[in-house]
Amino acid sequence: MADRKARIERKTKETNITLALNLDRPSAARVKTGVGFFDHMLSSLAKHSGVGLQVRCRGDLHVDAHHSVEDVGIALGQALKASLGDKKGISRFGHAYCPLDEALCRAVVDLSGRPWLHMGVVFKAKRIGDMPTELFEDFFWALADHGRLNLHLDLIRGRNSHHIAEATFKATAQALRQAVARDPRQTGVPSTKGTL
Repeated sequence: MADRKARIERKTKETNITLALNLDRPSAARVKTGVGFFDHMLSSLAKHSGVGLQVRCRGDLHVDAHHSVEDVGIALGQALKASLGDKKGISRFGHAYCPLDEALCRAVVDLSGRPWLHMGVVFKAKRIGDMPTELFEDFFWALADHGRLNLHLDLIRGRNSHHIAEATFKATAQALRQAVARDPRQTGVPSTKGTL
């Protein structure tokens, strides 16, 4: 059975991104965006979703991190959509609760073809390292929009913004891991419509 994988190259006046995703061959993530904490989160996402991920982004960080973070979300969403193809045989849905010390986050995913994000995650800090926390919502919106998926994120409890962010990415990773998994009982597209 062939690997489900995609390579995306996105070049604009603001960013130059090369991203490779392999849903079936986990490997150590190689991530370099120039935004240290974002690299940490993308590496965590790859590790806990069980995928192979390589990301290289050169962005206009002299302006701020927004273009880099959002455009990586766009590229990752495009790679996810391309690697899933017609979505035959996948589980489609996934959900996870992930704690990190005092923080607990829930993520629920539906690879429905209809993009939506509910971001019920609030950060007390305005920045974590070199990353503004408001950019997390921009990243997840870009992922949901270009990956054509439904994503609900909720912070159940938490105090430390680093822990909250990491729990959010780990929960998303675990939910995606379930949703993209091949289900041997599902021979066609997991929808009564016959398409996703």
